[in-house]
Amino acid sequence: MRELSLHILDLAENSVRAGASLLEIDIKELIENNQLIIELKDNGKGMSKEFLNNVTNPFTTTRTTRKVGLGIPLMKMNCEKTDGYFNISSEENKGTKIECMLAYNHIDRAPMGNIIDTIMSLILYSEQMDFKYTHYINDNSFVFDTREIKQILDGVPLDAPEVFDWLKSYLIEKFEMIKNA
Repeated sequence: MRELSLHILDLAENSVRAGASLLEIDIKELIENNQLIIELKDNGKGMSKEFLNNVTNPFTTTRTTRKVGLGIPLMKMNCEKTDGYFNISSEENKGTKIECMLAYNHIDRAPMGNIIDTIMSLILYSEQMDFKYTHYINDNSFVFDTREIKQILDGVPLDAPEVFDWLKSYLIEKFEMIKNA
């Protein structure tokens, strides 16, 4: 994958398939420390210790439609080739946590890509799942939590065209605010 936002989307789809009701995505652009940290944490069905021990092998997958799973192995490779690290922990019936660190200014680090479209795709992909997305750029941050938005909307679906358009504009505005602060 050419962009980190697409890696995040792929990893998030694992959470959807694992039956998670909540996925937390934290992106920390710690430019002064030369770190880009990406964390995903869900409350899905988790993995057995045996599966977890082999999950970075591309021939380990729960999918029945194909015999390879490249999302986790590719993300691990991208982290390690940029002087970073990849950690994954999981507990059955509790969930999974992935932490990735990449050197921010490494020549081989893929660009972030369109993270806003990734978040919007997740909202469309799984209306019943909640997402908490936090983005930090150095000391500036914003939080977007679909649980709060759903409470305000009182039953109006997030994929209603006017709501969806507003959510995307809101995310773009907040991202630009911390980027330009």
